Amino acid sequence: MDFRGVVGTCARAALRHVAARSAGPAVDARLRVTLNFHPDRTARGRPVLAALAQDGKYHSQFVTGTSNGGLTAHPGGDRWRWESRIFGGAYDDAAGHERPVYGALNFRRQVVGAAPRFGSSHFRLRAATLARATFCYPDSAAEPAHFGVAARMSLIALAEADEQDALNDYIEAHVHGGVDLARDVEALVLDACYRGTPVETAARRLPCPVEWHPGYRLTVAALRGHGDYRGQEYAELGARIARDGLVDPRAIGDAARTGRYDAQDLKMVWHTLARFGAPEGAGTAYSGTAASGGQTPGLSTPTA
Repeated sequence: MDFRGVVGTCARAALRHVAARSAGPAVDARLRVTLNFHPDRTARGRPVLAALAQDGKYHSQFVTGTSNGGLTAHPGGDRWRWESRIFGGAYDDAAGHERPVYGALNFRRQVVGAAPRFGSSHFRLRAATLARATFCYPDSAAEPAHFGVAARMSLIALAEADEQDALNDYIEAHVHGGVDLARDVEALVLDACYRGTPVETAARRLPCPVEWHPGYRLTVAALRGHGDYRGQEYAELGARIARDGLVDPRAIGDAARTGRYDAQDLKMVWHTLARFGAPEGAGTAYSGTAASGGQTPGLSTPTA
């Protein structure tokens, strides 16, 4: 494999370890890795976009101490153990900033990003980052047995054949060698609900272009109608925080910042919104429609 541009012996060892366990054809170079996240949250008490603007880098939870999944990034924790297994112990003694950043391979070309389970918005990485990414399916929390790199990728066929829930059928990506916003990010793609808000203002300070997707939204009635997805209590919570009878990512973020609601409860509201309130229609290409809000993309749903 070509490791040019990869910094650090840990990353090189991890890439070689996963490459030796990978098979299949090379990934389509037009595909992108995306990093889904909630742009209106805080990281260690600071707005996440302000922290990103100051630092200029996107870090893993080993550095930030925050996550839209589980918080187990510490020595001996689940995330540490999963990484040790996947990367052959390459990062066992590494500092947090040396560890990989997590995202997903957007093989369905969704303008909402490859793994909306983790947030309404996403960074779309440049093609060059594919060469220093590793992949697994399913999520690393499931202790997967199937892995890939850009040169050998059999995971897309596995994901397409699997009848997973639409929020779980992403191909997890691990970007080694760091994510520098100016060097590695093609665009920050925001949910349309953040137009004209402090989130947009903060996003414009980042050293990367800003694009938009049409946005997630669900009526209170529809949210309650899907109460069995995560639990009726979360549908009722969504109804309480709704704005003008609609739940969107901004409403959930506003509720999160009040500190009055449990973060895990709000995550269940988001899961319901992400699963049933995605923009309708087929996925679209990465440029043009995303920026202009043209053709409306959708979140793929599992086959029956």
